Amino acid sequence: MYDVLVIGGGAAGFYAAIHIAEARPNTKIAILERGKEVLTKVKISGGGRCNVTHAEFDPKELNKNYPRGEKELLGPFHTYASGDTVGFFEERGVSLKIEEDGRMFPVSNSSQTIIDCFISETERLGVEVKTLCPVSGIEQIQHEDDTLWKVKVAENFLLARNLIVATGSNPKIWKHIEELGHTIVPPVPSLFTFNIKDERISGIPGLATYAEVTVMPKKKHGSNSKKAKLETANLISDGPLLITHWGVSGPAILKLSAWGARVLEQYNYQFKIQVNWVPEYHKDGLLELFLKVKQDEKKTVLRTKVLDVPKRLWANLIKASHIDDSTTWPEVSKQQLLALAEQLTACVFQVNGKSTFKEEFVTAGGIDLKEINFKTYQSKILPNLYFAGEIINIDAITGGFNFQNAWTGGFIAAKGVVEDLNKSQ
Repeated sequence: MYDVLVIGGGAAGFYAAIHIAEARPNTKIAILERGKEVLTKVKISGGGRCNVTHAEFDPKELNKNYPRGEKELLGPFHTYASGDTVGFFEERGVSLKIEEDGRMFPVSNSSQTIIDCFISETERLGVEVKTLCPVSGIEQIQHEDDTLWKVKVAENFLLARNLIVATGSNPKIWKHIEELGHTIVPPVPSLFTFNIKDERISGIPGLATYAEVTVMPKKKHGSNSKKAKLETANLISDGPLLITHWGVSGPAILKLSAWGARVLEQYNYQFKIQVNWVPEYHKDGLLELFLKVKQDEKKTVLRTKVLDVPKRLWANLIKASHIDDSTTWPEVSKQQLLALAEQLTACVFQVNGKSTFKEEFVTAGGIDLKEINFKTYQSKILPNLYFAGEIINIDAITGGFNFQNAWTGGFIAAKGVVEDLNKSQ
């Protein structure tokens, strides 16, 4: 018999358990983890450095990084956000640093520092951590005058007054939650890179440049064509774009994959993107610039640095515009310059499929947001049932935001449980 059972030994589960134990010493708490090890996602995040959070301290700006959950997270972020996370770790001797792009990592550059912090806190506070405990059933029962949670683990049953489910994107647990009456929004991948085979970007992997990328709406899209076109109309992103061996990646692409997760899945990951390699220009303005250069410049088009575009990309786009390497500015035709302006400002690529971004596998989907009270992270359907982390239909772009969702949800769920336990005494 426990006061609180936490299903899921990840970021949100540990954070919730620690905060309950700290606010209410002697509360009997156990974390149930199906695998051999806890905090596995923490371990591999950020290339083994753990991107703990992001240095965005304004809740109204912070919530803009969540394609699903943006509206719902505004209140929770006013209660607990990035600054509180930094404070939590610093109070426990773990200093964080801010990198140029705003991502925050432990000064040690090792995710093990975060794991050690959590493990030592659970030991200090007397929280039981049970590994190899896959949950195979969840039900609510009446026991004397109490309503309790009965959780099946292998052939055993554990009882608890309060239940926090923080298992991330786990289809088996989603099924149990669905059986309890909740709605699960079907999961689709988020945070992925685009597979493209195209002469204009072949042979230059590793090249990174700032660009604006737009997903082009499909003309035909079944009965939902109007809706899909509307959704795709908003799929524009800018930021660093990285050319890879298999296509394109980088923040500009990852943002698009997150915001467009549902539409791109409907497209079966076959769609076109338009890239503006010089976002400060549009086609007509760029043609005007080229015509001025044509009057003054005598060198070849290839050798002239007119724009801040990487040399190898410039060379590929010149070739795609049917301009020879030896063509000089006086020789180049207006038609060729128009083609080059188009390649630079409206370069269209066919995307055929996706690739997972490093180890940062994130899904869009989970418990319907309408069924959760975001003041407490408690289920609106069943009392004493709380959720935190990616089990809910919330996901973020890359940069520490998914972990911040876990910390915020874990903290507020813990607060809700503590209030509940105090009332029942």
